Amino acid sequence: MRRFLKEAGVFDPEGVLHGIARISRFHRIQGSEELVKAVRILENELKRYGLDPKLYEETYDGRTSYLTLKTPIAWDLVRGEVEVLGERLTTSLSPLVVMAHSPGGETEGEIAHVAREDDWENVEGKVVLVGRDWRDAYRRANERGAVGFIAYREGTGNAVPYIGLFLTREDLEWARIPAVAVPENLAKRIIGRLNSGEKVKARMEVETLIKEHQVLPILYAEVGKAPFILFTAHICHPKPGANDNASGSAMLMELARILNRIYDNSFRFGFAFLWIPEYYGTQAFIERYAELEKYYTVINLDMVAGSPDRAGSTVMLVRTPLSRFSIVSGLLEYFLELANEGGESFSGSPLPRLRLRSFPYEMGSDHDVFNFFGVPATMPITWPDRFYHSSEDTIEKLSRESIEVIGKAVLATAIALAKAEKEELQRFARGYAMKYLGELSMKRKTEEAERLVMRGLARDSRFLGIELGHRFKEKPWLVWKIRGILSERFLRERNEKLGEEFAKLMGRGMTRVHLHELLMLGEILPKGRALRSLREEYGEVDDERLESLVALLGEAGVVEFL
Repeated sequence: MRRFLKEAGVFDPEGVLHGIARISRFHRIQGSEELVKAVRILENELKRYGLDPKLYEETYDGRTSYLTLKTPIAWDLVRGEVEVLGERLTTSLSPLVVMAHSPGGETEGEIAHVAREDDWENVEGKVVLVGRDWRDAYRRANERGAVGFIAYREGTGNAVPYIGLFLTREDLEWARIPAVAVPENLAKRIIGRLNSGEKVKARMEVETLIKEHQVLPILYAEVGKAPFILFTAHICHPKPGANDNASGSAMLMELARILNRIYDNSFRFGFAFLWIPEYYGTQAFIERYAELEKYYTVINLDMVAGSPDRAGSTVMLVRTPLSRFSIVSGLLEYFLELANEGGESFSGSPLPRLRLRSFPYEMGSDHDVFNFFGVPATMPITWPDRFYHSSEDTIEKLSRESIEVIGKAVLATAIALAKAEKEELQRFARGYAMKYLGELSMKRKTEEAERLVMRGLARDSRFLGIELGHRFKEKPWLVWKIRGILSERFLRERNEKLGEEFAKLMGRGMTRVHLHELLMLGEILPKGRALRSLREEYGEVDDERLESLVALLGEAGVVEFL
């Protein structure tokens, strides 16, 4: 297999960096004109590479829904500023000073810091300052008669944080006050003054353009013939958004360039490439355009350029969920480790250049939706990133090494899947299945996991022509009728009371991941075995809370029990 990494040596990290520089010039907020402009530049570049891309134009209007997500309003930033404690922050310095989807307006007033529930009693006629749960706080600020809204985020220092409201048309009935974001350090100075008994005033001006609709762009291209390996990257996010996610979008361009050039009719797979606004575009693509049976697997590229030194990043591989087990995770893990070799131990063994680790399935990007619909999807990502969602996510913070390691590993994985002999794929698949189960079995029982791995290998075998695994038939617990990202907001739109209960039960942490994976498991296993599989995959889970959440989804008509 190592030879495929050598073939991937044509990958050009410098080309990716040039692509990041082009994309990060645009303020790519969902619902904005700048997002469409960035996508059209990529469309023209793909044509220059000799591909025949399709630009599907869906709609941002604050009314249209794709699966479980209602699109935000069509919104563009014109200008904005906030003045407080003698500092004047303007959108000429960073467009993030204005919160995405904020209404326009001018206001000034005393600042009220909301840190506890009781603080809401004293916000009428004032400018609210909050550091978490921004969308819910923004609504409450409007309802309580505040005149302005200032947000900050812990851990951002002197950077301006990116915080989006994702308002719908219905929300515009109550969303009236302008919303801005300030650096954490400035917010802490304000809070210090307030805590010492001083009054602090803020003045803000926000000018935005809210239109009836804007294009929701979905850029798609194919090389060769089905079945396809599909590569995805979300191109949305604010200016500069270099790592998140100009990096994944630019890497996807480089992969399209190379794979279009080297594709050969003897390959067992063709290749498909998808640039979308995060989640909304993926759900729109799946609902309106995707022929899911054409795709063997999905590799999602999100934040692939984080620096271990400057950003504190580790190269993470998020594996496919156990319910969607596939050797694609194993191949990508294998090539990441090979591409990451550099230097030698005292006895000559290779040492890793970057921190690298594989993780069980986690949510947070577009791989999620494909997994929900039965296509195994994995994601390499650099995380954490101390510049994440802030004005400091700029190109000079990125790591050429991260780009090279991930890019070559992804390309080698694609080439190996397309060209490797059946015997070596079969040997690798057997070895990876043993490794995966071995890792689990060192911690807990793997009775259900073994069956699910066999099920995944059977699916792999259909595409790869190997003879491993077997499918088994069990009576499933449920049918997931309305698939997609499940949220309090979605549940509230269906039933306000159920939405409130859902929010209380969901809490924080891994519950969201466990719930979605439990639904995927519940479609192939009885209830008890689905819960047991979840425990084998993740260890300790809150069975009672998860069962209550699934019951709520049943009441809301999202799932149907068999």
